[in-house]
Amino acid sequence: MQITDVIADMLTRIRNASSAKHETVDIPASGTKKAIADILCEEGYVAGYQIIEDGKQGIIRITLKYIAKKPVIQGLKRVSKPGLRIYAGCEDMPSVMKGLGTAIVSTSKGIMTDKKARREHVGGEVLAFIW
Repeated sequence: MQITDVIADMLTRIRNASSAKHETVDIPASGTKKAIADILCEEGYVAGYQIIEDGKQGIIRITLKYIAKKPVIQGLKRVSKPGLRIYAGCEDMPSVMKGLGTAIVSTSKGIMTDKKARREHVGGEVLAFIW
């Protein structure tokens, strides 16, 4: 079965594994997913990730993070979808939960958080919200 929205699939896998209290979750690798996993790790939403080479596409194994048996990731939401793309300029960059959450944005300078996009004065496609 071919998946049309790979980012939504990644977020759903993380959401499901987190709610089921799994320690790790495996996701088929791609450049975009590696960049998103890197942001999740830098922002402290996950404990870490590793790339596993399997001779084909590769696998990203994300180690989930819990505090007092509660997942750190409270919510994941896909914003821009294949059927409806959502773009924002650097002045109109959305703020998730008044700055407590993170928006992941695909810009001309790569995939980055909303805070970094504001600092670098670039806009782009708003991929997801994390809180």
